[in-house]
Amino acid sequence: MPKVLISDKMDPKAAQIFRERGVEVDEITGKTPEELIAIIGAYDGLAIRSSTKVTKAILAAATNLKVVGRAGIGVDNVDIPSASAAGVVVMNTPFGNSITTAEHAIALMFALARDLPEADKSTQAGKWEKNRFMGVEVTGKTLGLIGAGNIGSIVADRALGLRMKVVAFDPFLSPERAIELGVEKVELDELLARADFITLHTPLTDQTRNILSAENLAKTKKGVRIINCARGGLIDEAALKAGLDSGHIGGAALDVFVTEPAKDSPLFGTPNFISTPHLGASTSEAQVNVAIQVAEQMADYLVSGGITNALNVPSLSAEEAPRLKPYMALAEKLGSLVGQLTRGAVPRISIHTEGAATELNQKPMVSAVLHGFLRTQTDTVNMVNAPLLAKERGMEVREVKTEREGDYHTLLRVSVKTDAGERSVAGTLFGDAAPRVVELFGIKVEADLAGPMLYVVNEDAPGFIGRLGSLLGESGVNIGTFHLGRRSAGGEAVLLLSVDEPVTAELIAKVRELAGVKTAMALAF
Repeated sequence: MPKVLISDKMDPKAAQIFRERGVEVDEITGKTPEELIAIIGAYDGLAIRSSTKVTKAILAAATNLKVVGRAGIGVDNVDIPSASAAGVVVMNTPFGNSITTAEHAIALMFALARDLPEADKSTQAGKWEKNRFMGVEVTGKTLGLIGAGNIGSIVADRALGLRMKVVAFDPFLSPERAIELGVEKVELDELLARADFITLHTPLTDQTRNILSAENLAKTKKGVRIINCARGGLIDEAALKAGLDSGHIGGAALDVFVTEPAKDSPLFGTPNFISTPHLGASTSEAQVNVAIQVAEQMADYLVSGGITNALNVPSLSAEEAPRLKPYMALAEKLGSLVGQLTRGAVPRISIHTEGAATELNQKPMVSAVLHGFLRTQTDTVNMVNAPLLAKERGMEVREVKTEREGDYHTLLRVSVKTDAGERSVAGTLFGDAAPRVVELFGIKVEADLAGPMLYVVNEDAPGFIGRLGSLLGESGVNIGTFHLGRRSAGGEAVLLLSVDEPVTAELIAKVRELAGVKTAMALAF
């Protein structure tokens, strides 16, 4: 009989479901890492929330472990690469907290609109300051939605029910999906200028970090009220405080902070500022939902082999897995590559297989491409829900097969339709195992995709590679591999460099200053 350890406090229904499904379960919470290491070897499954840290050391001691289930969305407390190396499936429950988080954002919006925390404090102190607290109605106001994914779309629905006007900035929101949601799709600058309230619902990526920077906060309407229940780091907290102090920003409510637990934030005590301790998922209904979901998913896997909402493996049969594994790696890397290099809405993505790849199960490869692509936009995507998320975003997914061989024995091409036209990348397997990209936006290259990388498009001219190499050397950046392709002599050239450390924004800025550089970006695989 499989055996599962529940190591964090979880709704009792989780243990009940495990037992009903024929899984033995122990509920042992509050253990130190050393204590967990001492007992984890006896278990096939580990069910956690946010307290337990599933580290490389714990995974090394978990000699029988087959699955880790996180009751919730975030898996920052799980070492997924080490789990993958150990053959441990990592699952989460990406949609269990969506309604709860959306409702918390709406609650904070009302709290800001009517200054509820200060009014409560004043009244309970025996003051009757009726004239001090003059709020605003939300009816008829414009809500600016930064991020219109799963949670953002729920917020939009609730706001429309409150008779608000909703404008949304989301580069990956298609016009068709915007109509379906009942929101107006706008660019960020227009949202900042029009919104009476701004709420953020986007993951923290290199593109979204400090999306409400000092510069962007200055573009907002005077008196704007800002809510963040998504991720700390989306707002420049120092600039937010300055805006509150000056009166330009009418109010702000944060459930998340750059540093958590936030015990000494400079925002504390600032007028018109409201804070909560990361309560977005903290309702009894959400806790029950995620506990039930994680127990059902883990029990299915341990008893029958079914894989749902896995973050590190696709849904595959035992017979298909060995042959498909290298193709899955290639597909995900190509999806991630085109996702990182593409800006704006993508109404269509095409996955084209040629040669030997056409003989395999296409669905897992399509899911892997979508997983890699959407992972650059959201932190709730996995191999299982990637097709659903693509559909929700209004993306048309095309599958094309060409059985004849071209220049390569097997080839996988990923193409996306954008406002700038069709863009595609292609890759193959060397030795039927090693993924390589062989074409990048029409330019022939041959490159591995691994670790941090620097992507540069430049004019093909003598001396450029030397200047770039000197810059990297002066910046203390060591080159691992160097891949070059060009359309023609003297035309446009592409460089892909793998480096030993993550590429910083400062380095990108310096590269862009080099003569002949058209584009420079940091990539990560």
